[in-house]
Amino acid sequence: MSGDRGRFFIPIISDILSSRDEIIYGLRSVIEAVHSGKEIEKIFLKKGLQGELFQELFVLIKNSSIPYQFVPSEKLNRLTGKNHQGVIAQVSPIVYHSIDQVVPAIYEKGEDPLILILDGITDVRNFGAVARTAECAGVHSIVIPFYGSAPVNADSMKTSAGALNLLPVCRDHDLAGVARYLKESGLKIYGATEKATTEYSEVDFSGPVVIVMGSEDKGISAGLLKLCDELIAVPVTGKISSLNVSAAAAVLIYEAVRQRRGND
Repeated sequence: MSGDRGRFFIPIISDILSSRDEIIYGLRSVIEAVHSGKEIEKIFLKKGLQGELFQELFVLIKNSSIPYQFVPSEKLNRLTGKNHQGVIAQVSPIVYHSIDQVVPAIYEKGEDPLILILDGITDVRNFGAVARTAECAGVHSIVIPFYGSAPVNADSMKTSAGALNLLPVCRDHDLAGVARYLKESGLKIYGATEKATTEYSEVDFSGPVVIVMGSEDKGISAGLLKLCDELIAVPVTGKISSLNVSAAAAVLIYEAVRQRRGND
């Protein structure tokens, strides 16, 4: 599903690495890592970097659909004191899965898929908390975008309490394309939004289901929202207008668990 879709340059610099993240540095080392098929979360490149080796690496990055970011040399120096040659790659602590392999495997086990799409969840703690709840509840897979998503790094791994090691995570450039594939595969898509008039307890989660969660500030993106079969809301009666996304996800996931157990 991933393909060569989407943009590869991210103009906003974000500190996503911690001292516990595994990195590879140096032009040849990163080139070899890409050639070997090593799962790379993101590559940081020094602004203005040139030369034949850089051009070779840059072509590999684009052909392999690896997220990258141009940053000042000071940023790279903060990430490592070694001779990085203007290139640092963050190695993913997990192996990403493909949604078009995950779904058939679920059906082959005789189970109805329960998939979670996280659209624009950028906070690593929220992301890790959602993953932890999802794994505990038996969600089959989480789908995230290549860009505009919290990274799978040491912090999100810690917050998930190891759930990200156990739960298949799919990463794709085109979440709308993933949604279309899931609809064609027989899954009903519910989009969670505070603007919906249907409460989550009024819908049927017992069959093959996708739950889409958007960011707290922007919600679900317009293209993905249009593909939802039904929009649902978690009712809020207090003075605060909405729940934290990880809390809302937990409510929806465990309603699905409750309904599915009722059908056993």
